[in-house]
Amino acid sequence: MWWNRRNLVFSTVTLVSLVLDQATKAWVVANVDLYRGEIQIIPGFFSIVHAQNPGAAFSMLADMENRHVLFMAMTVVALFIVGDLFRQLEREDVFMSATLGLLLSGALGNAIDRARQQYVTDFLRFYTDDPGWTAWLAQYGLGNEYPSFNVADSALVVGVLMFLLTYTFKKDAGPVNEPAASAPT
Repeated sequence: MWWNRRNLVFSTVTLVSLVLDQATKAWVVANVDLYRGEIQIIPGFFSIVHAQNPGAAFSMLADMENRHVLFMAMTVVALFIVGDLFRQLEREDVFMSATLGLLLSGALGNAIDRARQQYVTDFLRFYTDDPGWTAWLAQYGLGNEYPSFNVADSALVVGVLMFLLTYTFKKDAGPVNEPAASAPT
């Protein structure tokens, strides 16, 4: 039966995350001026902005020629890896199904942007205007603003953290050291 718990969780998480990503990006494009508009949610800490990122995380590779081919190739590789990991899951493994759903939706959400418009729309801005925090961050070489990101980026980060937690604390079902088979006499 195709609709077991694993498949249902994977499909639901992927679809909901992907729709949320694309809907929020469309809303931001329609309602917030590019690079100038800002909706303060928590003054001095969190705002909705409208930015375009032609690169990868933190605008890496933004100036690289043919970066879109590289990003699409990376997305295809990610899709194959997620698909293979999903295929190997036990039928009732809902936690890893959700994890892989987040990874898939994050990869697809940003790939849709890149394929459609050659950049990714970012809009979640976290920062501090507090002089104490700004000074503390500066002493460690950090700025007072985290690069803007989107729902797909969030899904990827949460999915990667869930994946790492799963495999960091995963216990093998069998004994750690299997006894060697005794030689026939």
